[in-house]
Amino acid sequence: MLKYLEKLSTNSYLQRKNRMDFTLILVVLTLFTGLFSLVKINKPIISQISEFSSSIFPVLFVVLLIRSFFIEPYKIPSGSMIPTLMIGDFILVDKNIYGYKLPLTNYTLIKNETPKRGDVIVFKYPENKNINYIKRVIGIPGDLIIYKDKTLFVNGNRYNQIKISHNFDPVEIANGTVSYEQNEFKDYLILNQNESTFNFKYKVPPKSYFVLGDNRDNSNDSRFWGPVPEENLVGKAFYIWMFWNFDSYYNFFDRVGNYIE
Repeated sequence: MLKYLEKLSTNSYLQRKNRMDFTLILVVLTLFTGLFSLVKINKPIISQISEFSSSIFPVLFVVLLIRSFFIEPYKIPSGSMIPTLMIGDFILVDKNIYGYKLPLTNYTLIKNETPKRGDVIVFKYPENKNINYIKRVIGIPGDLIIYKDKTLFVNGNRYNQIKISHNFDPVEIANGTVSYEQNEFKDYLILNQNESTFNFKYKVPPKSYFVLGDNRDNSNDSRFWGPVPEENLVGKAFYIWMFWNFDSYYNFFDRVGNYIE
């Protein structure tokens, strides 16, 4: 497992709060209201609870269904994915693209696609599955990754970087350089700082994925704790639907409506 010895200033969690707590509450409430909606006892209090349960059960069931199998919202609280994602972005994640999973578990009911190089994925942090992380897939099973002088080589193919002029917040970009990195599937933005970095060579093991933050010099990623196991995959981030950060250089309309490349 790769270990990066320098201390990075930016964490890479999606949020500190355990999302499973909310999912568990949603599951329990859905079951509770579903059962009480079936109760037919001619007593005022029980009858009122039954009527209320009957009205709210369909809503809870639909929300649970959508969150568990289709789309789930997340908030970005850290800068590890700058310049692709900013602190305060609210994103949508496709939950079924990599397979349908049983709620509250990592068990895959139906397999679907596998992640591609360049996908921005949400996954359960390998060292604490109660925390969700978001990173970009750099290597898939069997890939040989070489990182040299801030340039990626995957299976011998160099990922070219094209520097761009930009209007990103100078505080968040600091003294870094924003570039488009090109792999075989897509072009996406990355941020490199002028400070020196370390080089490494790594081969991705079976059923796992090597991930990096787009903020290359400020990201807690596979360089620290190794690859992401296949069973830890949650979904693919694809859309920014909301932005909320009063301290940011950006406003609502700068961010909302952008697709995540």
